[in-house]
Amino acid sequence: MKVVIVFFWVSLFIVFYTYLGYGMVLYLLVRLKEKFHPPRTPSLPEEALLPEVTLFITAFNEESVVNEKMKNCLELDYPSGKLHIVWVTDGSNDRTNELLKNWTQVTVYFQPERQGKTAAMNRGVRFITTPLIVFTDANTDLNPQAIREIVKAFSDPRVGCVAGEKRIAVQTKDGAAAGGEGLYWKYESKLKEWDSRLYSAVGAAGELFAVRRELFEEMERDTLLDDFILSLRITMQGYTIAYCKEAYALEGGSADMNEEEKRKVRIAAGGLQSIIRLRPLLNPFRYGILSFQYVSHRVLRWSITPVLLFLLLPVNIILLLGGASPLFYGIVLIGQIFFLHTWPVGILPF
Repeated sequence: MKVVIVFFWVSLFIVFYTYLGYGMVLYLLVRLKEKFHPPRTPSLPEEALLPEVTLFITAFNEESVVNEKMKNCLELDYPSGKLHIVWVTDGSNDRTNELLKNWTQVTVYFQPERQGKTAAMNRGVRFITTPLIVFTDANTDLNPQAIREIVKAFSDPRVGCVAGEKRIAVQTKDGAAAGGEGLYWKYESKLKEWDSRLYSAVGAAGELFAVRRELFEEMERDTLLDDFILSLRITMQGYTIAYCKEAYALEGGSADMNEEEKRKVRIAAGGLQSIIRLRPLLNPFRYGILSFQYVSHRVLRWSITPVLLFLLLPVNIILLLGGASPLFYGIVLIGQIFFLHTWPVGILPF
């Protein structure tokens, strides 16, 4: 029974640390760091010195959003001569390419064969010559100042990647999946902000992120979380990921729970794949504080913590039936059941 009790408390600690405790520790570390080293506010270059930027969009059969996305692109506050819009539409067989022909401001790279998003990114970036590439999805809208804010973040030469903020448009309180996503992404955004202020954000969301062209590394075609792998490999080159909440992508929530489940399965599989492919980042003697952030923010929630979260319930029942402090473990059991019943699936950070 002692072994079961130890397992229960160790598991409870890991679960708490992963989902809430790390945020608390991170907040305290940021406050301590900035007490002695106040953060510097980056500045935007003069208009004439603004760098050329490529807005890079990979798309597969996105005819329903092409025109809306292009209108949004043209509303971005950045010199038109320095903002290049590129679509890579490999495999699209609907009206995506036909609709894009109506927009003279666009360069389209298309091949009939569909090899997946990662392959499309690898192929498309070979044509890019601008110093900065901003990746965004076809079904998201960017705020008008997004490009300028991203360029401002790159004024720090240590920054190799800039992660924009993902915001979920919750249009109805009846959408449990969308509501869960909205709450989860608000918490995630705060963690990313604190991570960035401590040292580096731990990954970027594909809805909006940017990289220095020379730091882009081609990825394996079967990569599931291309945005995460690409951004973390940039940190492995000695650069940091800056989190820019003033640049955001607005996206609709999951249409239903089935869609949300598919997304979660993909993230879970991609997380495990990422841990394997980013193995060197687990070495704190090589990557220091970045390893601590990576393990605390990503590795735990993608590996051991989800397992422990669901093992806690049966272990709690075993302890209760075994007579170990029935009042205490009974209260804990009720708390677990309430937690699992009310915790929206969209928030579970797997």
